[in-house]
Order: sequence, then structure tokens, then C-alpha cells
Amino acid sequence: ITFLRELTYQYLRLAHPELKEKLGDGLCSDTSLNREDSYLKNYKKSHKKGYKTARAFQVKGEKLRPLELGVMHGYMSVQDLKKACRSYDVSINEYLAAAFLWSIYQECLHGAPSKRPISSCVPVNLRPYFNSITMKNFFVIVSAVFHPQKESYSFAEVAQIVAESLRSQINREHLENLFAYNVSNEKNFILRAVPLFLKNIAIRYVYHNSARANTTTVTNIGNIQVKEEYQEYIRDFSAMLSMSEGQDIKGTICSYRDTLVFTISSSLADVSVQRGFFRRLAEDGIAVRIETNGVYGE
Repeated sequence: ITFLRELTYQYLRLAHPELKEKLGDGLCSDTSLNREDSYLKNYKKSHKKGYKTARAFQVKGEKLRPLELGVMHGYMSVQDLKKACRSYDVSINEYLAAAFLWSIYQECLHGAPSKRPISSCVPVNLRPYFNSITMKNFFVIVSAVFHPQKESYSFAEVAQIVAESLRSQINREHLENLFAYNVSNEKNFILRAVPLFLKNIAIRYVYHNSARANTTTVTNIGNIQVKEEYQEYIRDFSAMLSMSEGQDIKGTICSYRDTLVFTISSSLADVSVQRGFFRRLAEDGIAVRIETNGVYGE
């Protein structure tokens, strides 16, 4: 985000000479170039296995044509969203993750019980929890889990289940255990001595199992802040995820000022999950403007 924000500033200075004349051509004063490895700095020995590998429900269906990716942006007011979240006593992140899993539950399982849970990867930025300003990667993955084991859950029930699932994992102790498990493998001298081709085989096996432990991914890039001088030149920010094994539909959250954009990227031709998601938001009084990349209309 820091890099892309600086790139945006540079583009705007090139496109609008009055900005360059006023602001100069250097890096923003609050841009950090810190390269600390915060994983190692905050590592404490742990032997707990951090990530689950039990298989989750998979969204399947007819694929788009090769090399095509469907992208659907939903633009909404942050204030409208906060009002809906308060009615369920959940955060924005919890509400949107719950609404996405709810849509999969309704559109793919039609409200029926499932042997496998509906689960979403949720990346967590570790910097605020460990007072880090590093520009290197410093995050872990938790899972928002909803396992429909009875008939007809209400959305309020799903929202609470997802919120409790996330809250039980997003705390310093649990987050510390997650990345400590990874770092301990990196520091293991026996594993470091294993030939690279064997490590690659093992990594592929681990990836294959862990990839199918989640139905989808919902990542929150957060609220993008820019310097006041650039604000009038920027309408909004959005982001999207590419596909990965076992996950043919994903969601990305990105906000700027009072506009939040929920972007759904998918390699599937059917858009019922997207419709169900935005319909859920509309039912809670959130007005959504939808924009696509044109793939679905062809």
C-alpha cells in the first residue's frame, strides 16, 4: 500500500504540474522504508500447529473461458455500513465476512446442513499488535468459520457465529502462536539441511491440503489515507484477489473516505453468490452501486 500510494502521488504530480510545483518530487515524509524482519524480532518458541487442514466446503460450477476473471465492485457508504453493523453488534470486517459466507450458504447449499464448514481465510495485519512499522511482510491468516449443522440459520445467527470465530483467534497470544510455528520451522537446523527438491515436494503437499481448508478468502486492505493535497484528485481505491487452488471466488475490502468497495473476483460463470451477497447488504439498508469488468455481460 505504501508503494502504491507513492506511485499514485507520482502519477498525480506528472498529470497535474501544479501539484509538483507545490509539493516537489520526493517521497512523502511519513513513508517508512523500514526493512525489519518482525517475524523474527517477535518470535517466541512454540510447538503448536498453527493452521488447520480439515477440508472445507468448495464452491464449484461452470468456469469462465480460459484466462478470464470476473470482477464485480460494490460501492457503498461507510456510514450506512456502520449502521447495519451496529444492529448486529459486529465490526465491519465481521459483518462483510459473515455476509459473504451467508451468501455461499444460501446460494450453494440453499440453507441446508453441510458435512463440511464454510470457511474464509482472513489475513490479519500484525503491525498494530506488535508495534511494528516494517515494510516487509508481517501478517498471518485466520479463518472465519460457519458450519451449518441444522436447518435454516438466520443471518443474525451467522453474523454472531462468524464474529465469535474471528474474535477467538484475533488476539495477540493466538497470532503469536501462528507465526511462531512458521518461524520455528524456518529455524529448525534439521529442516534447513533437507535438500531443496524435497522441501518443494513437502511445500506443495502442505499447500494442497491447507488450500482446501477454506472455501474462500476475504481480505480487508483497510482505509487508505492520502495526503490532503491529493484527496480531491482521487475518487476511490479498490483491490482484487486472483484465484488459487480450491478457491474460485474471493472478496476484497478497501475503503477511502466514506466509500467502501467490496470487490468479488471469480473464475466461475455463475454470479448467484455475488447477487446474494449484495442483496443481503440491501436488505440491511445499505445502498450499493455495482460495477463489473464486462466479462459477465458478454
